[in-house]
Amino acid sequence: MIKGIFCPTAIAYLLVLGACAPRLHEPNESYVLVATHTRIPYWQEAFAGLRRAGAEMHVKVDMVGPTRYDPKGEREAFQGAIADKPSGILISPADPNLMATDIDSALQQGIPVLTIDSDAPTSKRPFFIGSDNYAIGRLGGQLLVKLLGGKGNVVMFTYPGQANLMERRQGYQSVFENYPDIHIIQAVDIQGDPAIAYQTAKQLLTSKTQVNAFVCLEAIACPEVGEAINETNATGKVTIMAMDTDQRTLNWIQQGLVAATIAQRPYTMAYLGVKLLDDIHHHKRPSPETNFKQDPFSPYPTGVYTGTFLVGKDNLKTFTMQKQPQANGATKP
Repeated sequence: MIKGIFCPTAIAYLLVLGACAPRLHEPNESYVLVATHTRIPYWQEAFAGLRRAGAEMHVKVDMVGPTRYDPKGEREAFQGAIADKPSGILISPADPNLMATDIDSALQQGIPVLTIDSDAPTSKRPFFIGSDNYAIGRLGGQLLVKLLGGKGNVVMFTYPGQANLMERRQGYQSVFENYPDIHIIQAVDIQGDPAIAYQTAKQLLTSKTQVNAFVCLEAIACPEVGEAINETNATGKVTIMAMDTDQRTLNWIQQGLVAATIAQRPYTMAYLGVKLLDDIHHHKRPSPETNFKQDPFSPYPTGVYTGTFLVGKDNLKTFTMQKQPQANGATKP
């Protein structure tokens, strides 16, 4: 993905959206979000953004996908969405190689598809909406280096084939390159099962292996890693860098077990994603065969970054107060 050219075109899109008169929508107009794991808080937050956009535009919206981490199940949900002929589809591909052909098939059938959260860069999707995942890794890596004093053994929890997590790991590694005394000694594939994160962390903490830090590259591992830390009385002995804002993760930050987490904006990804899908649906673009990434006159940006930030004990209270209205339904239509 080309870096550094996201904001200007994205802002232009937003200006166009804001300047347009209210658009009339067809009675059957609908948009679908295909998520990797529909039950977790991260995707429920995205669903809230999806519904907000749907209410504003007076169109139908829905979120589909597996209720546990299951790339093949996600592909089946995506294929089911195509069969329903919606006006557009948002998808966060768990396995980008698995999804690329189906994304291209939807585009060939005239169904706009945008990737959010995790990309499928080899597909012909017009553009990606989400976090700069490489920058996420660098942000976490820079804080971890400071907390470790420039040395220590690190264990990561991840899904090895998911594009956004690979980019996050690369970001961490790019920081660690300048600190030869920091070593990634293990990358744990949690396979979508938080119990694997718990069991692995607990086994490491009760073994002779020296672990100085746990890094969670995705959301569901760190609540369980925090549990393992708590049960083994290892608070303060091992540094934890988390991902996203699951309430249990925030509780561990409050209790001092987790140093910080990197917050994303799934609500924004889905909300903005539907707005842009709507624009594409109502303003048909050139053929999906066009290589937009190398077209200087492309109507699309290469991608839209929605932003990330650190949440630690120093700003936890403020973050929680900002998040509370949504938890109480104030931002829902």
